Amino acid sequence: MTPLYEQVTIPAGQSWGLLWRELDTIPFIWHYHPQFELTLTVNARGQRYIGDHLGDFEPGDLVLVGPNLPHTWSASERIDETRPMLAVVVWFSLEWIAQLASVLPELHGLRQLVQRAGPALQFTAEVAARSATLLLQLQAMPQPQRLPLLLNVLLELAGDVQAQPLASGARKLIAADGRQKRMAAVLDHMHQHFREDIAVEDLAQRAALSPGAFHRFFKRHALCTPSAYLARLRIGRACQQLIQTQHGVAAIAQEAGYRNLAHFNRQFRADKQMTPRAFRQQYRDGGRKTAPQ
Repeated sequence: MTPLYEQVTIPAGQSWGLLWRELDTIPFIWHYHPQFELTLTVNARGQRYIGDHLGDFEPGDLVLVGPNLPHTWSASERIDETRPMLAVVVWFSLEWIAQLASVLPELHGLRQLVQRAGPALQFTAEVAARSATLLLQLQAMPQPQRLPLLLNVLLELAGDVQAQPLASGARKLIAADGRQKRMAAVLDHMHQHFREDIAVEDLAQRAALSPGAFHRFFKRHALCTPSAYLARLRIGRACQQLIQTQHGVAAIAQEAGYRNLAHFNRQFRADKQMTPRAFRQQYRDGGRKTAPQ
């Protein structure tokens, strides 16, 4: 599954973007973009996919996704059938945060927030609820008054020391320099060709490094080896197929890039602590916890 590049457009005269989406369903659209994305989901329950993370989300879910990290939400269950699902989405850039923090020392905590957000952060229920109250006011406010409110939200999130990282790869945001471009080129290639046999030598060449130097570079920034990262991409794809299709396990394994079913079963069990069939059954049984709207 190749993620689609999304061209995020910040309106003229604005330094960040706001998207207010009212939907009957939240479709599965696997995509990425160079901006940070803060997403609040209201009146919906379903699954979210972020990098190699797959998890359930409940109404009031609040997540900050880092740049160039493939992600999507998927849901068809509305809590209140008389109202649409709502996704409140905020986009902003690393450069915007850096400029704010350089001019206003009081906003230095935002630098730390974005550094933590490389793998995406899910915020605690208490912080998410307080932030949601503010985010839900954005749409009705005049444009100049939105910025102070958004900064209040970001500072609230920066103080949430219990926010949980979601994706296991690329946990630290790489500085916006040549290293970021190297890593982005490698990850883009891996996300587009994860079903294929990818040689480390090919990845090293894309990063303009020797194989040994590339292996150290990748492990330092992704906190895992290239082969482990590739396995996570494949397992993530298999999880999505197990939940959303009726395809057999063997067909799903092959579509995810596995040539050997036994190898797929071993890697899946090691990653998810259960078999692919048990994983599928867990979702078919609807054994997710309900939460207040």
